Amino acid sequence: MRFRAFYLCAMDFSSKYLEKAVQEIAGLPGIGRKTALRLALHLLRRDKVEVDALAESLVDLHDKVKRCNSCGNLSDRAICAICENPSRESSLVCVVEDVRDVMAIENTGQYRGIYQVLGALISPMDGVGPSELNLESLLEKVDKGEVKEVILALSTTMEGETTAFYVYKKLKDRGLTLSTIARGISVGDQLEYADELTLARSIKNRLPYEQSVEQNRS
Repeated sequence: MRFRAFYLCAMDFSSKYLEKAVQEIAGLPGIGRKTALRLALHLLRRDKVEVDALAESLVDLHDKVKRCNSCGNLSDRAICAICENPSRESSLVCVVEDVRDVMAIENTGQYRGIYQVLGALISPMDGVGPSELNLESLLEKVDKGEVKEVILALSTTMEGETTAFYVYKKLKDRGLTLSTIARGISVGDQLEYADELTLARSIKNRLPYEQSVEQNRS
């Protein structure tokens, strides 16, 4: 047992190809070298056809998945399926951090507007400033009069609240309704971890942004 543990720590590989595979897999978030070794050895036991299919899917993921030019969502085309869908309410825009939040909201089946995916939250500690946010396409839609309401659906963390306030300041004098999701999402929570029913209610019972800020202060 001690020998096995020492081996895993030392990682004295008998194959440079195995070592390279472990290094690459271990570079993925949440995967340590021990797990990477287990996955690499598992792939060695799989049929070549299956491994080739996995490799091809990863190359396609990198080469063919794009950001929607309109909202920043992930898409195989220049404009994503949500933005292209004529049955969606293009005058209603839900501002979220990333594609995982889009998926979480879409899974509720209760939202019929479109999205603006910022791609990040303002976090000075991580070197992320306002210029890093994908906001320009939304400002263009607002200036063209295409948007009537913007829902700020960002995580209730310090970074999420800071980003929401920044977006609010950019939009507050542009003649549209600014709202935020109701506090069914607990403070400190992220949208992607909320259950579908709670998230659906939070969007349906959204509040004017100014009212939400006042409630947080009281």
